[in-house]
Amino acid sequence: MMTDQQDPDLIEEARRLFAGPIAFLKSAPDLKFLPDMAVNEVAFAGRSNVGKSSLLNALTNRNGLARTSNTPGRTQELNFFDVGDPLRFRLVDMPGYGYAKAPKDMVRKWRFLVNDYLRGRAALKRALVLIDSRHGIKDVDRDMLDMLDGAAVSYRIVLTKTDKIKASELVAVTAATADAIRKRPAAHPDIIATSSEKGMGLPELRAAVLDSVTRG
Repeated sequence: MMTDQQDPDLIEEARRLFAGPIAFLKSAPDLKFLPDMAVNEVAFAGRSNVGKSSLLNALTNRNGLARTSNTPGRTQELNFFDVGDPLRFRLVDMPGYGYAKAPKDMVRKWRFLVNDYLRGRAALKRALVLIDSRHGIKDVDRDMLDMLDGAAVSYRIVLTKTDKIKASELVAVTAATADAIRKRPAAHPDIIATSSEKGMGLPELRAAVLDSVTRG
């Protein structure tokens, strides 16, 4: 299931890069606050409780880079992080979606912000859509994939919390997920299985990020 991400040179370069300087740049609650498109960007998307902040922190070897919250749906901004010194690329933490208790006006604001960012950001090279391996793709995830397909933004599925399920269950959910995205025009065919707690898949994910901003 892995192809270019198994390149040992790419994995080592990504490891060194993510072990180096990474810094929070800014939060953008509206498009007018977006930073200049100085470098390529990779965005992280996922449901409010999918473990996105934990994965970003594990990916960057930093406990507090992305804020984790006990209240899902609290973050309604695009958070930008600079990677490398000199700057190589940016990570973008997108606001979580699918929180059932979120007010309708907040959901509407989220949709406008995310959709406008996806459609108008030439620097965005790939989105990584995080899916909880215990549940697979849900309807709210399909809405996100529809937005990405509609915006013609290349995306890749990343399964989270894989340490919480059996190996046979992981095989099944990976196969089901691959089948679900097979005919989607903007989907990358390969899926990366990760665990923030155990470190599973993190070297491959770092390499996938670097590969997407380097080669597109």
